[in-house]
Amino acid sequence: MNFPRRAFLRLAAGAAALPAVPRMSWAESYPSRPVRIVVGFAAGGATDIQARLMGQWLSDRLGQQFVIENRAGASGNIGTEAVARATADGYTLLQVVTPHAINAALYSNLNFDFMRDIAPVICAARLAYVVVVHPSVPAKTIPEFIAYARANPGKINYGSAGPGTPQNIACELFKMMTGVELVHVPYRGGAPAITDLVGGHLHVIFAPLSESIEHIKAGKLRALAVTTTSRLDVLPDVPTVAEFVPGYEASGFAGIGAPKNTPVDIIDMLNRELNAGLADAKIKARIVELGGTVAGGTPAEFATILAEATEKWARVIKVAGIKVE
Repeated sequence: MNFPRRAFLRLAAGAAALPAVPRMSWAESYPSRPVRIVVGFAAGGATDIQARLMGQWLSDRLGQQFVIENRAGASGNIGTEAVARATADGYTLLQVVTPHAINAALYSNLNFDFMRDIAPVICAARLAYVVVVHPSVPAKTIPEFIAYARANPGKINYGSAGPGTPQNIACELFKMMTGVELVHVPYRGGAPAITDLVGGHLHVIFAPLSESIEHIKAGKLRALAVTTTSRLDVLPDVPTVAEFVPGYEASGFAGIGAPKNTPVDIIDMLNRELNAGLADAKIKARIVELGGTVAGGTPAEFATILAEATEKWARVIKVAGIKVE
C-alpha cells in the first residue's frame, strides 16, 4: 500500500509551491484570536491531557488562548472530519493520535482522507504499550507466554478498547508474528478492559502504559514486555517484545495536525514553539507520566511516521480481518 507515501509527497509538494509573500503576511498577524485544538476523544483521557498540555504552552508563548474542543465519537473520526472541513487559516488544529493512522483501513466510508486532508505539524510523543497479564497466568516472560498460549490454543483471551483500537492491532500483530491463538474480547474503552484483567476475567492486554503502570507497581498485573523498540526508563527491568520476537514493534504517537493548505509559515511557527515546549523539563516529565517518550522534530518527520504507521496497520487489519460494527 503506497498511497500514504504518495499522499505525503503531494502534500509536501503543495506546501512548497505556496507563494512567499502570503507566508510573510500570515506570520506577522498569527494568532490574532483564540485557536481551537480539536480532540476526537472524551475529556479526561490521555489524549485530552496531552492536547491541553500543548495548548497551555502555546497559549503562554503566543499570547492567545489555544482552546481544547472535545468532539468524541467514531474513534476520532468525528473530530477529524470537523478539522478537515475547517478553514485552513491555523485557527483550527487537530490532536493527532494512533487511531488516525488505523482508521484509514478500518473505515471504508469516511468523508475525508486523513493523509490528504490533514497537514502534520509535529509529533510530540511516542507512546508505549505494555504486555500485562493477570498474576494467575503462569508465564513470567514472553517466551513462557508464547509456550503457554501454544499449549492452550484458543483458551487464552485478550482484552482491548474495541475492534481496531491500538490494543487490538498490537496483539493481532503479535499473533501474526508468533502463530499463537488468542481470543479477542473487545470492550467499550480501555478502562473496563483493565478492570476485568485486574479482576481475573481476562488473561492479557497490550495496554497503554498510562492505563497499566499503577497496577504494575501495585503488583495487581505482571508486565512481560513493552512493545517499543527500546526499554522504558520508567520500567527499566521490563524487556521489549522484540528481544524475543525479532522485528516486533507497536508504538503509538501523539501530535498536532492542521487542515491541508494551512500556510506553511503558520505550521513552521507552531512546530518551532512546540519543539521549544518539548524541551521544557516540566512538559517532558508530564509526557513521561502519561506513558510517552518525548519526540519532536519537523512536520516532514511526522508525515513519515504517519505514512509508515498507516501502511503497517492496514496490513495487520487486512490479515487479521478486523472490522468495526
